[in-house]
Amino acid sequence: MQKILVSRCLLGHRVRYDGGSHGPFDLLARWQAQGRVVALCPEVAGGLPTPRPPAEIPGGRGGRVLDGLSQVFTVHGEDVSAAFIRGAEQAVELVRAHDIRLAILKARSPSCGNRENYDGSFSGMRVPGEGVTAAALKRLGVLVFSEEELDAAAVCLAGLEAGG
Repeated sequence: MQKILVSRCLLGHRVRYDGGSHGPFDLLARWQAQGRVVALCPEVAGGLPTPRPPAEIPGGRGGRVLDGLSQVFTVHGEDVSAAFIRGAEQAVELVRAHDIRLAILKARSPSCGNRENYDGSFSGMRVPGEGVTAAALKRLGVLVFSEEELDAAAVCLAGLEAGG
């Protein structure tokens, strides 16, 4: 049975930066009941508290943070890159330990966003990019979806289990 890495906030866990959550989502709850879900909040796993100040990546590209070319800053200007990288490393360890090939991560998060992110100005401006953890997982070949792409993730999971 294929395991799936899932952002804890999407399972209803109150780990978002503001102490809130998203979800739970019916499909994720079903996968969790089947024993497929490996849950992680990379930011909390990296050592950040809940709640915590909002954080963004200037330019929105988590891969640049992994490469030491950019940082993750809070709205107060604190560099929290090390915590984001630690969280991404924990995600990588889980992916390797459970042979995970599919992840469902929180859209537009500086850790988990898979297609777009905020631009680092804290103005709500979105740019193409990914969070630090999403970038690390993509580098391993993990297929990363957001909660806005659950139907596509389900199709992908069926393909993986069919040997695709």
